[in-house]
Amino acid sequence: MTLSIIPIFGIGSIEPDADLAEIINGAANTQGTPIETGDCLVITQKIVSKAENRLVKIDHQDIQGRRRLIESESVRILRTRGELVISETAHGFVCANAGIDFSNVPSGYAALLPIDSDRSAQRVRSAMRSRQGVEVAVIISDTFGRPWRAGVTDVAIGVAGIAAIIDLRGELDANGRELTVTEVAIADEIAGAGELVMGKSTSVPVAIVRGVDKSWLGEGRARDLIRPAGEDLFR
Repeated sequence: MTLSIIPIFGIGSIEPDADLAEIINGAANTQGTPIETGDCLVITQKIVSKAENRLVKIDHQDIQGRRRLIESESVRILRTRGELVISETAHGFVCANAGIDFSNVPSGYAALLPIDSDRSAQRVRSAMRSRQGVEVAVIISDTFGRPWRAGVTDVAIGVAGIAAIIDLRGELDANGRELTVTEVAIADEIAGAGELVMGKSTSVPVAIVRGVDKSWLGEGRARDLIRPAGEDLFR
């Protein structure tokens, strides 16, 4: 299997109530890489939040105001250090500052996570099918840190049209041994792959990942990636 990762340029600033499917499709056509059936679109959370009007006014210098906003978007505070807050959101995500984005948004505003990122992904997928006639998968990505590892990477916070996890339990490894615990977070891996061409400062908020295994396509949700509390050794 060979994957191609194609950045989509020219999307520009996203305003509230913007039609993301139309904008993304138009930009892809303009640059000569039209979206095809079987593609997977990786879309950054920030433009989804902007299109869904998930922007709130905030004085970036008001530390207490920032903290109150983070707490309002959290169901549980796990750890704090200075201005950094690690919390759990209503979605079940454990992340910094409840996933609130204070950068690359209009001055005086912050971007909250979409209310339901899986539904947001499905909305773009359905629009691409009904208006453009292409069947695509959609992953909404966001940047997360990882416990015990330096640096950040993109993960899937919204999934539609593709499995979030590929369960290999019961299959055999290269030596013929049965796999008993292997579940691959394929949506996270694709989100990370898309980020390689989008970057953090290039103004490229969407990528096409082309060539994904057709067996991965189908039903999937980002919620499938959240480990149940009863199975989490660190809660």
